[in-house]
Amino acid sequence: MKSYTTYLTFNIPDRFGLINITREVENAVRASKVEEGLCLVNAMHITASVFINDDESGLHHDYKDWLEEIAPFDPSPQRYRHNRTGEDNADAHLKRQIMGREVVVAITKNQLDFGPWEQIFYGEFDGRRNKRVLVKIIGE
Repeated sequence: MKSYTTYLTFNIPDRFGLINITREVENAVRASKVEEGLCLVNAMHITASVFINDDESGLHHDYKDWLEEIAPFDPSPQRYRHNRTGEDNADAHLKRQIMGREVVVAITKNQLDFGPWEQIFYGEFDGRRNKRVLVKIIGE
């Protein structure tokens, strides 16, 4: 069994952002030389997410609006207890919980084995600093 690990680093200048990282993950799969296996893509920060969906701009705007309805940004300590610790990013922790921490994609013939329209995204909910994503590939 082979194993391959790489890290991607992102620095989103705004609090919220979505980036299609499919190409970077595909490059890692090719570099791994794994023909049949699994690819784990994991956000390594508790205010960021990795998820799979369609790369459609209307959907991306819908995500932002929906997440703001569910967990609106409010840096004050009145809404969120977490912000009473001196932080201002409680909403980002909740958004990450909703959108997920990681994805696992099958690898077939050294390619990500996606369904129609599926793409991998990095979701940032408390940007303005470097954050890492782990790409771990195992297989034969």
